[in-house]
Amino acid sequence: MITILSGGTGSVKLVRGLSAVTKDFVVVCNAGDNIWLHGLYICPDIDTIVYGLANMLDIERGWGVRHDSFEFIRQMELLGEESWFKIGDRDLATHLVRTKMLKEGRSLFDVTQWMCSKYGVGAKVIPVTEQHMETKVVTEEGDMHLQEFWVKHNARMEVKNVIYSGANKAKPSVEALDAIKSSGMIIIAPANPVTSIGPMLAIKGVRDALEKAKNKCVAISPIIGNKPISGPAAKYMQALGIEVSPYGVASFYSDIISRFIIDSSDQQYANKIEALGIKVNQTNIMMNDMKDESRLASYLIGMQKSVRY
Repeated sequence: MITILSGGTGSVKLVRGLSAVTKDFVVVCNAGDNIWLHGLYICPDIDTIVYGLANMLDIERGWGVRHDSFEFIRQMELLGEESWFKIGDRDLATHLVRTKMLKEGRSLFDVTQWMCSKYGVGAKVIPVTEQHMETKVVTEEGDMHLQEFWVKHNARMEVKNVIYSGANKAKPSVEALDAIKSSGMIIIAPANPVTSIGPMLAIKGVRDALEKAKNKCVAISPIIGNKPISGPAAKYMQALGIEVSPYGVASFYSDIISRFIIDSSDQQYANKIEALGIKVNQTNIMMNDMKDESRLASYLIGMQKSVRY
């Protein structure tokens, strides 16, 4: 079995690629993006993965439901409510039902599995924790939820720090730990290392489990050269003093991975990364379409077969 540690928009392509080449995988999802809004519990990364696997994701935006309408959020704006988080009408049903089920005492894991079954997703999608935690961005205008910084303010402010509020009290979900321990291969998706993978690593039990499974853990660089493939990862990395390069990401993961995949064009980083005690593989890591997604996923499957972890 393969376990993939996943964020949302930076991870769903690889998750979708894996689903095209194997059924023997589970996805452990970041919870740092989770947010209470309009009385609803919204889990952006979980939903992006579920929608992606259900073939209903709005691929152009990278989130939400394809061909959705937005009458709810327009009405909220008319009533003077916050409208910066663009919840679509079909997407709204997911959040409403999730919130109802959680208030009835169901676990987030159970709710997520129920959602997967309703949307026809065969893969197991696992929240990394049952406890609420939030990734917060520290700016000159104060601390704010990651979603507020990224969506409401378009990431325009300088980032002074990134903190994982509640992570020190959060415990890994039993299902997430079981997946890590029982997997033949663990993949860290090419997601934002600070805001997608970082919140998971901030949960003590997750990092401990990954350290013990280091020999079977491989990460894919979300950066080519000195530029992120997508999103504002550079801002967050610079705020934490992490070099914006494949080497910087490899250093960030150095205690939990044994292999690191970089783009074919980034040969100049290979020796420096291997000096960290990490084996380097090189291939085309860009995923511009579903063919690319399957290609990279197949490459990973090939690695699993050829390397004894």
